[in-house]
Amino acid sequence: MMFVSPWRKDFPGIAALVAEGQTYLDSAATAQKSQPVLDALLGYYANGVANVHRAQHVPAERVTRAFESSRAQVARWLKAASPAEIVFTRGTTEALNLLAYGLEHMVQAGDEIVISALEHHANLLPWQQLALRRQARLVVLPLEPSGRIDLNAAARLIGPRTRLLAISQLSNVIGTWQPLAELLPLAKAQSALTVVDGAQGVVHGHNDLQALGCDFYALSSHKLYGPDGVGVLYGRGDALSLLRPWQFGGEMVRRADFDHADFHAAPMGLEAGTPPIAGVIGLSASLEYLASLDSAAVSRHEHALHAQLLTGLRARDGVQVLGEPHTALASFVVQDVHHSDLAELLGEQGIAVRGGNHCAMPLMKHLGIAGAIRVSLALYNDAEDLERFFIALDKALEILR
Repeated sequence: MMFVSPWRKDFPGIAALVAEGQTYLDSAATAQKSQPVLDALLGYYANGVANVHRAQHVPAERVTRAFESSRAQVARWLKAASPAEIVFTRGTTEALNLLAYGLEHMVQAGDEIVISALEHHANLLPWQQLALRRQARLVVLPLEPSGRIDLNAAARLIGPRTRLLAISQLSNVIGTWQPLAELLPLAKAQSALTVVDGAQGVVHGHNDLQALGCDFYALSSHKLYGPDGVGVLYGRGDALSLLRPWQFGGEMVRRADFDHADFHAAPMGLEAGTPPIAGVIGLSASLEYLASLDSAAVSRHEHALHAQLLTGLRARDGVQVLGEPHTALASFVVQDVHHSDLAELLGEQGIAVRGGNHCAMPLMKHLGIAGAIRVSLALYNDAEDLERFFIALDKALEILR
């Protein structure tokens, strides 16, 4: 069956890549941008820029309204209780680092910070370094063979010394939805804070944060078809108030002299300096575009493509798909073939996939491999993209074997 994307025409970058002979299958790394996003960025830059929250002149007031309207748009998208729960950052990585420094005062020697074996470096290193600074213990939850966090082990390892649980919603390597509905209550029962890395998951429809029930949630615009260099930290109202500022300067201060400073409450008190104004406005345009689509149709399309991808991979001799991926992506290794060699040959044939450790070196060690090839799909991909991928894969494997 041929799956054609009715949304492909909305992404000029895809047409440009196709004209160059490229097939883009690396959206888990960064997604292409829709025409509404490009229009929003040009509109901001072409109609007179200004800084936000800082002046009474017309351009500044116009931009400030657009910026704060974008905050409200993000809050609606995430089903947050209030726009005041939305802090703009420069990406998921910065949001998680903000948390690791902003919550440092709550972690004491001997306390435990719990993560899992599948975490991206962005949701590992900030907590690892926090544990080192505070002489705390980093506890790693093991995985089942499917790539799902072992809930029985989690029930044993999350205990009275647990101060924080930080878990990815969807693995960027294995593509497995994690059992947050069971994991988060285990932490809550110990009065621990909960952090969800939503960089991969938010784009695939799991974005109702009040239903999810986490204290904090981090995401990146560029994986949501929005601009690079902007991200979001959601914090549930009372949890967000626990954060101490990490960066200082600009409009986050209410009063300052040479001996003392008072800071605004969140979100402004956590947004030091000039924020990524254009990126925030572009993110809002992307969310408006996504909200205009038939989400059920998008989900059916992505699942159909994903099933075609898995079927094709599993039908080839020597190809091993990692774990049991649920949606949008699949990582695989090939017996007696190095992932770097395969990625190189695919790239030479115009197939854009990701090869390597995917910023998850401990997970690769856990799986007993050095790296893997990852194919990741988006709403603008279609069956012809996968046909081209499989033709190129077969040619590459014929050469390498």
